[in-house]
Amino acid sequence: MNMLIKRHIKGVIYFDSDYMESCNPEILEKISAINLDKNVGYGTDMYCQSAKEKIRKACGLSEDAEIFFLVGGTQTNATVIKGILRNYEGVVSADTGHVSVHEAGAIETNGHKVLTVPHTNGKINPTDLDNYLNTYHTDGNREHMVYPGMVYISHPTEYGTLYTKNELEQIRNVCNKYNIKLYLDGARLGYGLCAENTDVTLKDIAKLCDVFYIGGTKTGAMFGEAVVFSNMKVPHFFTTIKQNGGLLAKGWLLGIQFDTLFTDDLYFKICKNAINQAMKIKNILISKGYKMYIDSPTNQQFIIMDNNKLKEFEGKLSYGFWEKYDENNTVIRFATSWATTDEQVRELEKLL
Repeated sequence: MNMLIKRHIKGVIYFDSDYMESCNPEILEKISAINLDKNVGYGTDMYCQSAKEKIRKACGLSEDAEIFFLVGGTQTNATVIKGILRNYEGVVSADTGHVSVHEAGAIETNGHKVLTVPHTNGKINPTDLDNYLNTYHTDGNREHMVYPGMVYISHPTEYGTLYTKNELEQIRNVCNKYNIKLYLDGARLGYGLCAENTDVTLKDIAKLCDVFYIGGTKTGAMFGEAVVFSNMKVPHFFTTIKQNGGLLAKGWLLGIQFDTLFTDDLYFKICKNAINQAMKIKNILISKGYKMYIDSPTNQQFIIMDNNKLKEFEGKLSYGFWEKYDENNTVIRFATSWATTDEQVRELEKLL
């Protein structure tokens, strides 16, 4: 397989994604400080325990809520879904959902089908979800079909959009109606929680979802995702992590990162920077007459860009390709991160 290899070019401005920097300096300092310390493995260390306590507190959960640390998002989605579903069950996702589009069939590799419903700005509409599940349960041939055993949503979505608290409550009610689990992918959760005018809090998510994960890889950590079982337990989930290659022997490297992120609200402080910088870019684009593809309140901004203009960016600006819009235009993405600076935004403005 041929892969496009990108190399860092001096002088180019990078807005490709939100995981282009290694980690927040405070995390690097903490890791460096304990570099030669001896620690027990597989997440049984004191840093993992401390991080779990802080996450439980931030989520408003009791001490018996189980939390596990994994390394990456696709690995986490595949492991959680495998751990919860039985062999005849599938997971319902928006057709734009990460598990449906950009995980290379990881869910299917584990023996579970991704069952898609049409998206609305990247989100699952509660009424559409209810209709989909009702259609299955009233189908006379349903025993010949994959049972929808879980609903997967992402917040923010792949389009940078957010669910409202009311929408989450409605989806929760639909899941209760059909007695299935609700799983929220929080790869960029911090950016969603820090967005302007959102009415969804971390405690709301913990209350309304059966399981979710707090992303670290894209929000200041070097790597890592924290899986939170807020309203359920999965027997032998530790073993399932091991089976899926997700159990890090040096687990304290995950624990110390989340322990740092959830000390003195660092996670929220640095995620807010990404939002502030993204809104600056959004306002610049609008003031210069660019057409936004979707109205995103988070760190991902999608623009319909003339193909001739894109040629002008070559060797100067790196961005994320999203999709072909028409013969003359392409949808591209600018993504800010916890580390985006004012200077980088000013340089982008000059190019636009």
